Amino acid sequence: MAARLAAAAVGCVLWVVVTCREVSLPPGPLYRVAGFPLSLPCSVSGYDGSPIQDFEWFLYRNGAGGNPIGAISTRDRNFPYAPFKSRVRAGEVRIERDRGDMVRLVIQRLRAEDQGVWECYTPSTDARYLGNYSSTVTVNVMPDTLQVSYVASSQMSSRSLAGQSLPEGAELELTCAASVQSEQHTHLSVTFSARGGVDAAAVDAGRGHNLREIISIAQDQSVVPGRSKLYAERYANRGIILDKRKAGGERDLYVLRIAQVVPQDGGAYFCNVAQWIRDPQGEWEKIAQRTLELGNITITPLADTLTVTVTPEGEVSLPIGSPLSLSCAISGISPSSRPYMLIQWLRGGPGGGAELSLAQMAPDGVVSWREDIVRKGEVSFEKEAEGRYTLRFFSSHPADAGLYQCAVSIYTGLPSVTQIPAANQRSNGVNIKLKMKAVTVRAVAGLSEGPTLRRGHTISLLCNVSVETVGLTQIEMRWLAFHNREDLSSETVLVELRHDGTTSFHSNRSDISLDQPTLGTYRLRIHNARMEEQGLYQCQVTVWGQDQHGAWYNTGASSHSSLVQVYMYSQALDLLFIPILVGVSSALFVGVTVVAAVTCCFMSRLARKSARK
Repeated sequence: MAARLAAAAVGCVLWVVVTCREVSLPPGPLYRVAGFPLSLPCSVSGYDGSPIQDFEWFLYRNGAGGNPIGAISTRDRNFPYAPFKSRVRAGEVRIERDRGDMVRLVIQRLRAEDQGVWECYTPSTDARYLGNYSSTVTVNVMPDTLQVSYVASSQMSSRSLAGQSLPEGAELELTCAASVQSEQHTHLSVTFSARGGVDAAAVDAGRGHNLREIISIAQDQSVVPGRSKLYAERYANRGIILDKRKAGGERDLYVLRIAQVVPQDGGAYFCNVAQWIRDPQGEWEKIAQRTLELGNITITPLADTLTVTVTPEGEVSLPIGSPLSLSCAISGISPSSRPYMLIQWLRGGPGGGAELSLAQMAPDGVVSWREDIVRKGEVSFEKEAEGRYTLRFFSSHPADAGLYQCAVSIYTGLPSVTQIPAANQRSNGVNIKLKMKAVTVRAVAGLSEGPTLRRGHTISLLCNVSVETVGLTQIEMRWLAFHNREDLSSETVLVELRHDGTTSFHSNRSDISLDQPTLGTYRLRIHNARMEEQGLYQCQVTVWGQDQHGAWYNTGASSHSSLVQVYMYSQALDLLFIPILVGVSSALFVGVTVVAAVTCCFMSRLARKSARK
């Protein structure tokens, strides 16, 4: 090596006009671990000749008196000395070419005797012997002290994960212990990964393996979630956490927590620990690593175990006004799952009517009602006990009849608008029938005055209602107008009388009134009527009954009258304007005609006089 160094000392004295050969290796010293790979890049520049350069590697062992040991060459298969001959033949020591003027020495499994000064030499292809034909770097080989072990948690009582099963939504905790003893300052990185449970091709597409990284603590101590959406989103919401703890001495504990597991989390779990050192050029280099298989975990989906039942079952028949209680029991959820539940009570109309959601209880316990079909203060939805939720009607009415079901959606994370539930389950239906008393109602409408109505008069319409039933009743009615006889679907609601006696006027006019001149008769009056108010009119009637508690309810009995035609005649004063208008029009026509004729004759005579002159 001394001769080559002396040659290199010649330097590039003619550097201004002559290009000099230069061989480069990474700066040293380098520290690597026995049993793990060594990769040394070597490049040459400023050379003449072939773009494919040859390289030879020599090792100068410590205490060997400076004698080189030929390790491997790109141009001579018989180049290796005895210590390296078998290793080169087996491919453990080899040269990998990155490009024509750059290669790297690869030692697959570094040995303690590989420690020393490594020289990369390039045989000359130059017209003149100028420059640096070799470069050296010191490689120190450290013993392998990296240790990795599995630590059983309180959740996993056994010393292995083999055969362990968790319900969906349960918490998973895995602990990996790692230690290393080194005289040099090194760092550890820890990565938890898994295999199986999801489509590996989808999770790790393009990465060349089916291990999916869950979360890591990098060599710079930063925490990095796996690139898969399965883990990245949960890490952002603190659904996946990786903690580092001191366990005494050089031993550290790395604890992975998955707050709520999903079926895709099933599979084999691994803990990968790598030892890193910062080389003199400032780059982190992995010098050792060890992967420990922690075992296999099976996740039982909630959809396979979730059960929802409602009591009472089948069909229930009750008299009007009776209390009604429906209980929803949810089972098949492990206490360790701690899922979020969205619970709904659904009702289908009698005879297969449209299904409606009456009420729902959010995961935070807040109950929301469908206000257009639920009577405020008369219905409750409560959690009676763990897994039991009750819907109560304090006084049942005909509108409460139908097929009831309890629907449960289970989320393994805080539910959002876009999140898909882990499981959906419905109970069997219970058919609620209410015994109703017979109610017959009839509505007849007509004009209270003669058929002759004129503009400015009062239109008076009567609606006579007769009801046959037992018990107290109230009438709820409304008057409708159809101003377009060709389109009876375009109705206009004029006024409504509710069962509690309150009246609502829907017309912009202030001169409309509704009264009850006699029992069972409801009169609509339109004062100072206008021509556009002629058309068809109808009254619609609904009967309300009273239950045993004094509350009023819609019996469902209704009737509507036949259509009453209202035609408006003109006032006598209106008729007087007709001849006046006709006379004025005629006079104007005659006057215009006479003026035109006179003007025409005068202009003709004037023209003839001008011609004689």
